[in-house]
Amino acid sequence: VQLQASGGGLVQAGGSLRLSCTTSVRTASFIGWFRQAPGKEREFVAHISGISGSTYTDYVDSVKGRFTISRDNDKNTVYLQMNSLNPDDTAVYYCAIKRPSAARSSRDIRDYNYWGQGTLVTVSS
Repeated sequence: VQLQASGGGLVQAGGSLRLSCTTSVRTASFIGWFRQAPGKEREFVAHISGISGSTYTDYVDSVKGRFTISRDNDKNTVYLQMNSLNPDDTAVYYCAIKRPSAARSSRDIRDYNYWGQGTLVTVSS
């Protein structure tokens, strides 16, 4: 399974970007977004449930109300709409597929076993 993340770039504080993560195969698994700022550990940002049943999403507190994760199963793509960006959002953003055996609510990076290459988001003040 391969994941391709795209959509990063340079934006001024208060601006918006939309990241895309396209998988090489159709997957029913949760897909999440993580980010890694310079000198920091990779952290959970958001995830979205698979293609069956009700949609379940979860966000880290620092992005709630500003970021929205969504999924287009026909395109095998998950999006992360990021609004009201601030310099603290500067990071490389990665998408990943969660193991089917992992807990629904898990944000643990170890529960994600397929990763994209990352896309850089830089927010200037």
